[in-house]
Amino acid sequence: STLAGTIGATSTSSPRRSSSVVMNRTARGEILSTIHSGLKAKVSSMNSRGTSLTAPGLARRAAVASAFERVDWRALAPRPTIRPLLADNARVSWATKGFELHTGKLPHQVAAEVLGDDLPMAVLSGPTFAKEVGEGLPTAITVAANNADLAQEIAVALSGDNFRAYTSDDMIGVEVGGAIKNVLAIGAGMSDGLGFGANSRIALITRGLVEMTRLGVALGAQKETFMGLAGMGDLVLTCTDNLSRNRRMGLALAGGKTVDEAQQEIQQVVEGVMAAEAVNEVADELSIEMPICHQVYRILYENASIREAVGALMGRELKAET
Repeated sequence: STLAGTIGATSTSSPRRSSSVVMNRTARGEILSTIHSGLKAKVSSMNSRGTSLTAPGLARRAAVASAFERVDWRALAPRPTIRPLLADNARVSWATKGFELHTGKLPHQVAAEVLGDDLPMAVLSGPTFAKEVGEGLPTAITVAANNADLAQEIAVALSGDNFRAYTSDDMIGVEVGGAIKNVLAIGAGMSDGLGFGANSRIALITRGLVEMTRLGVALGAQKETFMGLAGMGDLVLTCTDNLSRNRRMGLALAGGKTVDEAQQEIQQVVEGVMAAEAVNEVADELSIEMPICHQVYRILYENASIREAVGALMGRELKAET
């Protein structure tokens, strides 16, 4: 699950202090055991590039990964729950983004199934490179929650002289923005890596924002969210700065490297690779037109060349800008 390794219960302590609590060892062990049993019995799985994984190895990854994993949770019915392990007054927040592969579910939907939909939940997202946050440089994020008090408490706890958190009630929009921007950043890296210039980059970002908004609104998000930090803000940052792992993936692909070679060079999880598959699945399911994301998917998974993908985009039927 995209959530298994990043869920943290929050306490009701001082609102000026971060209150994320790591699950205890017993709780983690029970979750890991449940996941491992289900995987061992029902899943013959592969990683994103087709390499076989052992069941124990996949179980460990499913329990701790903060990115997508190829675990078909539909085969694990019922979905494992950790609600009995949480305190009655627990609240949950996460910074995980993306769609669950093969189900198309967003993190808050997975969390509701695992924890119960009556639990106060929040997601943190926005244009934040960890390096700059760690250096104390001014940063702003969005905290979206299904509970206004929780959103405000987290915002107050996180905010300080160099860090500012805004609140929102649009969990869908914030999560969709956080997933799709990674796919588009790979595209932006490829564009820049081939020397297509600033015009191409801004066209990709602008039309990519349209695609992000289309899918988000179809899923129930608020259109305005995509003009904020978790939408346009995070998209522009991820597409334009080389601290972005996803942009660096695109640059490496444009330089002739394979996805596996680029991943080895970057030495960090590049979320946009698996996100491209998940986004493509969701868009197909809902019949949402997302041509840029689709071409990134084709390059990553169908061996399309970058120049072939560019030709497909530029040769599309002319239409009004919407």
